[in-house]
Formats: sequence, structure tokens, C-alpha cells
Amino acid sequence: MGNTPLGEDYTAPGSVTTETGTILARPTNLDPGVAVVNSDRRRPGATGTEETTGNGKAMAAMGFSQAVDNSEGGLINTFFPLIGAAFGIGEGMLGVMSSISKFARMLFGPFWAMMADKYGRKRILILVTGIWGLWTVASGFAPNFTWLLILYSISVVGTVASEPIINGLLPDLFKQSQRGKAYGTIRAIGTGTGILMGPAIGLFARGDNPDGDAWRYAMWTMGAISILSGVLIAAWVKDPRQNTAREDMMSEAGKFKISDGARLFKIPTISLMAGMIVLVTSLVLFAFYPNFLVVERGLSVFEATMAMSAFSIGAVFSSFLGGRLADLFVKKFGEKGRIMLMQIYLVSFAATVALVTQVPYEGFLVSIPFNLLLGLVFSIGFSGCVLPMVSNVVPTQLNATAFAMLSSLIQGGLTALMVLGLGFVAEAFSSQSMFLWFVVTPYLLNAIYWTLFYKVYPRDVERQRERTEQVAAGAF
Repeated sequence: MGNTPLGEDYTAPGSVTTETGTILARPTNLDPGVAVVNSDRRRPGATGTEETTGNGKAMAAMGFSQAVDNSEGGLINTFFPLIGAAFGIGEGMLGVMSSISKFARMLFGPFWAMMADKYGRKRILILVTGIWGLWTVASGFAPNFTWLLILYSISVVGTVASEPIINGLLPDLFKQSQRGKAYGTIRAIGTGTGILMGPAIGLFARGDNPDGDAWRYAMWTMGAISILSGVLIAAWVKDPRQNTAREDMMSEAGKFKISDGARLFKIPTISLMAGMIVLVTSLVLFAFYPNFLVVERGLSVFEATMAMSAFSIGAVFSSFLGGRLADLFVKKFGEKGRIMLMQIYLVSFAATVALVTQVPYEGFLVSIPFNLLLGLVFSIGFSGCVLPMVSNVVPTQLNATAFAMLSSLIQGGLTALMVLGLGFVAEAFSSQSMFLWFVVTPYLLNAIYWTLFYKVYPRDVERQRERTEQVAAGAF
């Protein structure tokens, strides 16, 4: 949403004044679009009238925190070959451990939001990113797999908290015109730090015969880094007010409600999206892929971390590429262009996964271009197609509910269940076979499934435009 210039009257029938500010309906002489937030009395400078300075360190601390939490979640996947050798366990248990973090994200995200609501966002951030790192340190001392499972489960409960809390804190630290840049900067810091952090911790497992306790050193180091991130948040991040995370969600993108989510499925595009998500199994791939690189491609654990960093670099460019390609397709083919691009993406990603998992190769140097290519394809469809398509058919105030239902609840729950079971499939057969039947094949089927969108999506976009025009006219 753009700012409303001071001194100009953009009021129109349908404007609403609430306790948090004034929402102006867009007048008929402007292009139809979302409502314009004129002011938010809880946020100084929200309309750009005050300079927001001194928040560079805060962005650095929060970006570092997200990198730590993301890296902490992938630590088990990366070092599982050594953990498996230490405790005599197979890929079935890798599936169990990977599913724990996914279930935790789905179940404990709302819990931490409520804690931030009650006790303050900065306090909870310090707890979950700093103090909670002690559980990761403790995981490194696990005497057997049962204790590792218990301690790791406790540690990941905290790693799911920082992202939603940080997303709610940012609007208070930056005026409205700067928030997009702030979100992007924090994501860039988090991604860049994560790309470097993985191989750095992987140094504990360098060589063809790494120390069997290298995974313990990695746990201790990651826990210490997590504690450091809590110290940085305590020193550099200021919570300018004591409003709640719930208020943040309401003011920025609407409040999540199950009842609203159920109504959204009356929109045909959203119903089809729910079915499509069943066939999006890329998260299954990345739960087992680092272990696959070690066991079936002959990389060392350290080389696997380098290969995954190459993937991450490709994925960063993939997000930008997806948006640019989508713009070109929409310009040339209209609303159906996003559907066409998504089908091309689904086939391309299936082909790329088949290339990197089914074509036999060995060695680190060969793996780097393969994984860079995998990353370059990875995000095209979702950044350029899925996310904007959902936004285009859903009322603005329900965007948060739509994304929460599709991503957190449906995809999160299904992925956790699949990872839980597919580890045993990989153990019984092979990771290569599991990738073929549970990643490559579903993506190809999804490309066919997306044909259904050609009929409903353009119609839903037009209906949403009509609703927006009715809101602007005060008739909806």
C-alpha cells in the first residue's frame, strides 16, 4: 500500500475510521486497488511524516536471528550421516526428526504469538533466539538417540517463533514507505548469513573420515550462535510500543480466523490451490537431500553443506526471476499467463529434480552446477505465480488468512506427515526411488492439474476487481 500524500483529500464513500486509524476507500477516479491506509495512530511516522533512523542495527540483529533459526532447523538434515552412524539409525529416523520441526512450526507458531501478545515481543524474541539456544547446546550432549530426540524436539519449539514476531515488529520500526525495503533487507541478511553459516559449521565434518562427534560440535556451536543472536536483539532492537502481535496482524493484513478460512474455499481458485498443494512435495525433497548427497553421491558432510549453499544462491536469484518472468507472461497472455508459467515451472522443476537425483554422478565439483541449477528453478513458480494469484482473488483483509490456511495449515501439516512416513520408504528402498515417485511424479501430475485453473482463475480475478470497485463506491 502506498502512502496518501499529505494535504490531498482522497476520501470517498466507504471510508472507515477505527481505533487504529482511518482506512480510505479509493475514489472512482483512481485505478481500482486495495484500500489506502491514511494513518495509524499507534505508529509514529507510519505515513512517512517522521524519519526513521537508527534501525540498521535492529535489522542486522533480526536478520541474523532468522538465519540462525533457519540454519538450526536444517542442522539435523545436514549432519544426519554422522548422527546415524553414531546411534545406528537409518533414514526412517531422519524423517521423524525432520517432521518434528514442521509439526512445531504449525502448532507452536500461534502459541508464541500469544506469548508475544502477553509479555512483549522483544522479551519473547530474546527468549526464543537467545536463551532457547541452551536446548541446542544440550542436544549436543545427548548420550543416546532417545535423548537427542527429546532435546532436539524442545529446541525446535523455539526456532519457529522469530519470523512471525519479527514480521509484526517491523511495522513499528519503519514508516510505511520503508517497510518493503526493510522486509527485503532482513530477508537478504538472513539468506546471506545462512549461505555462509552452513559451510562454516560444516568445517567440523571436513574430510572423508570426519570426527564422529562433529555433529556434537555443530550443535554446541549453533547453540552458542543462537545465544549470541539473543544478545544482539537485547542490545540493538527496541520495541517502540507494547501493542500485541494480534494487533499487528489485524492492522497489516487482517486477523487469521478459521471461519474466514472456510469461507475462502468458496472461491474456486482457492479450492483448486488447496488441491494443488497436495502435489507440491519439494519440502520432502529437502528434508532428505543433504543426506542423499553424502550417501548416494559420495560427498563429504562438509561438501554437502557447500552444495546446499550453491542451491541457496540459486534460489535467491530464482525468486527475482519468477517475478520478472510472470510480469512478461501476464503482459503477453493476460491473467492466463501465470497459469502457463506455473505449468512450465512444474515440468521444469520435475525435470531438474530427475536430473540431480536420477542421473548417476559422483563428486563435489559436479554437484555444484547441478545444485545451483536446482536452486535457480526452485522458486520461480511460487514467487511469480502462486503468491500473486492468491492475492489477486482474495479480499485484501483476508490475505493473511489465505496464506496461513494454504501454507501453514494445509501444506505444513501434509509435509510433516509425508516426511514422517517417507523416511521409512527411503530406508526400505532408496532415496533415489523415493524422490522419483514422491517428488518428480507429483510435480508432473501437478502440471496437468493446473489446466483446471484456466477456467476459474481469470473469472475469480474479475470478481475480485468488481468487489474492490464496490468497496470504493461504498456499495460492498
